[in-house]
Amino acid sequence: MIRSPTVPSPTSLPANPIDREAVRDRVNAALAAFMDGRSTLLAGISPQLGPVSEALRDFLLDGGKRLRPAFCYWGWRGAGGSADHPGIADAAAALELLQASALVHDDLMDRSDTRRGLPSVHRRFEGLHREHGWRGDREQYGASAAVLLGDLLLIWCDELFQSSGLPDDAVRAAKPVFDLMRTEVMVGQYLDVLEPVAGDSADAGALDRAQTVLHYKSAKYTIERPLQVGALLAGAGPELVEAYGAFGLPLGEAFQLRDDLLGVFGDPAVTGKPAGDDLREGKRTLLVAHAMRGLAPADARHLDERLGAADLTAEEIPVLRELVERSGAADRVERRIEELLEQSLAALDAAPLADGPARPTLLALAEAATIRKH
Repeated sequence: MIRSPTVPSPTSLPANPIDREAVRDRVNAALAAFMDGRSTLLAGISPQLGPVSEALRDFLLDGGKRLRPAFCYWGWRGAGGSADHPGIADAAAALELLQASALVHDDLMDRSDTRRGLPSVHRRFEGLHREHGWRGDREQYGASAAVLLGDLLLIWCDELFQSSGLPDDAVRAAKPVFDLMRTEVMVGQYLDVLEPVAGDSADAGALDRAQTVLHYKSAKYTIERPLQVGALLAGAGPELVEAYGAFGLPLGEAFQLRDDLLGVFGDPAVTGKPAGDDLREGKRTLLVAHAMRGLAPADARHLDERLGAADLTAEEIPVLRELVERSGAADRVERRIEELLEQSLAALDAAPLADGPARPTLLALAEAATIRKH
């Protein structure tokens, strides 16, 4: 396990760093309270919105690592923010609403059947249509519901952030980065959708395009921007905001590379999604881009043609997985994760954080985000 040499290992602390200072419980409580208010609002509009409230409550409160809120909270603490201010839990919880919005839309675009071991939102509403014997196209109804619910979550993330109870000047200071983060994840998602239909997996730019998607769809909004939002909410100056970028961006990249490995080789019990789901969905990740370059031309063509094919069978998944492994791409990505983690921890070691538990907790979060079991 890689460690920064000048940061001591914390002792007598929760095994999961997200549970330190009760961050997970505080974020969950903030989300539950927010959803209570939103459910009352929706019930006042129409009793037909009951399934919407239930679906969003289940999606938000039944699972989720709370990684983005944790980085926001510890970005705040590292900038000298108080552990006792109740508003930071609400502001950090807003990032979970953004994450939920992105996942609802992502599952629809990827045609994913499950999320966190449960039916994805569009499948849930397809099931509601089936259960009630409603008229019309069941799949179109499920897709329409998912688009609208994802949009609603995006609206609510801004509402919760703005109404967190933190001082107005602090919210104004952090809002530009909060807004930039939302733009970055949306355009990153678009570039991810574009690549399978317009990109050439064999051309020289494929690796660069995959890297761009990795940065904007995941790396920045998972770690770098949450840290910076938390810092700005606490009144941090440019030096710490920049230091959080130097720590957070390579760590976010390593986090996504780990996810890419899990998407091909992961255990469904760990990921909550079917085995080899990224292969089924045709995701053109950096792992796949490296695999294309490590295979013989005929094998690369086969991987390119069958990746995300509409008629891809369950029996083909292990074959495609074996091609990725044989290419050496998995080992290459594993080594890159180690390099990025070392780079990130060196930046953390040099960052001008406030005295207290933030530095060792950010170290522990870095390891939790990148050293995950397959």
